[in-house]
Amino acid sequence: MRHSINIPIYAYISCDEKPDIQAIENTVPNLPPFPGTYSCFTRDYEYIRRGTLSLMVGIDLVTGHILAQVEDHHRNSEFVEFLKMIDEHYKDKEKIIVILDNHSAYISKETRAYLNTVPNRFEFVFIPKNGSWLNLIESFFGKMAQTMLRAIRIKSKEKLKDRIYKYIKEINDFPIIYRFRNKMDDMVIF
Repeated sequence: MRHSINIPIYAYISCDEKPDIQAIENTVPNLPPFPGTYSCFTRDYEYIRRGTLSLMVGIDLVTGHILAQVEDHHRNSEFVEFLKMIDEHYKDKEKIIVILDNHSAYISKETRAYLNTVPNRFEFVFIPKNGSWLNLIESFFGKMAQTMLRAIRIKSKEKLKDRIYKYIKEINDFPIIYRFRNKMDDMVIF
């Protein structure tokens, strides 16, 4: 006879923000390749700054799905809005465990006030100071910087915002789930 066991259903999210993503526009059109002179497209060193955006991202450590919010700032209120978006996305989960660094917005009065409205819904796990590399979301930021943001030229903040959301949608169409190869019993701790 099988007994049913009530196992709590949790969501595990690795979160961080990437502030100051610049929307930079060319001053003149790119120069096309020219035999013997330019082997690839080149561009003038001058540019026009069109503003910056802030990206708040969470990656689901079980499914690889990415939740993102692009805003003009990264203040306490934007973080609370991001938590509300996570809460809405994981309606079916009992608890949401969020892995964070030590940014002040995560422990602000505004954040604590919101967390009091949803008691026991979120559990924050803070990584050690100077240990941001321990947060898996940093790998996503590195990949994004190398593939999408590197040398990007765009005419406005709105177009940059659209490009960021399109990039995240493309990743969510085929998410990659990180699988740890080492077992906890095999790890040596000094």
